[in-house]
Amino acid sequence: MSESQLKAQYGSRITTLLAAYDRGDEATFHAVLDDMLHARKPALFGELRELTCNLQVALERFSVESRLADLAEKDIPDARLRLAHVLKMTDEAAHRTLDLVEQSGPPAERTLKAAERLLKSWQQFRARTIELHAFHEMLKGMDAFLPTAQADCEAIRRNLAEVLLTQGYQDLTGQIIRGVMQLVEELETALGSLARLSGADSGDAQPARRTGNGHGPVVPGVTTGAVAAGQQDVDALLSGLGM
Repeated sequence: MSESQLKAQYGSRITTLLAAYDRGDEATFHAVLDDMLHARKPALFGELRELTCNLQVALERFSVESRLADLAEKDIPDARLRLAHVLKMTDEAAHRTLDLVEQSGPPAERTLKAAERLLKSWQQFRARTIELHAFHEMLKGMDAFLPTAQADCEAIRRNLAEVLLTQGYQDLTGQIIRGVMQLVEELETALGSLARLSGADSGDAQPARRTGNGHGPVVPGVTTGAVAAGQQDVDALLSGLGM
């Protein structure tokens, strides 16, 4: 408030107040004093509201920034380690599964070919057109085939059982990823609150646009632009990443 405004608002009241004080006119003195206080109330209340709002914003900002500091110092590094552990488990499970599938291929192929050879002789036997020496060869072949097929099937069964156990990593990695997702949601909320408190969350604000996409397979509703469509694209991507 300027000096002229101050004199215009309180000059006459102060003159009346001093005159009442000099006369000893208590009633007039208190009346003028009450009038001055009443005139000052709106400004006082306005300043008090502004002070209260500023204090509330300061407390909220302190709370948000403290939580962001905890996220940056503790939770995010922990989440990074957890995701690294997920990648390690996934990579080990994928390689082990491929190894078991490759190990199961030869015994399955061996059993298939031996069964095909015996099937022709068995069909001749059922049709009663098989020759004696072919019949003896069939019996020898069956003697060799049955224990070999049993051993091959047992090996394949063990590999399939291990593949099933290997896929159990998905439960553990799912729990870890869900925990990281909750952390990301909390971080997003904290950053949104900080932006609002900083005045960045205005009606004219435009949402940030992503200029690129993360590497990986197509995610429905998320992935845009070019994606890896084949093994050559995947190999080129890994080569670009130094892998």
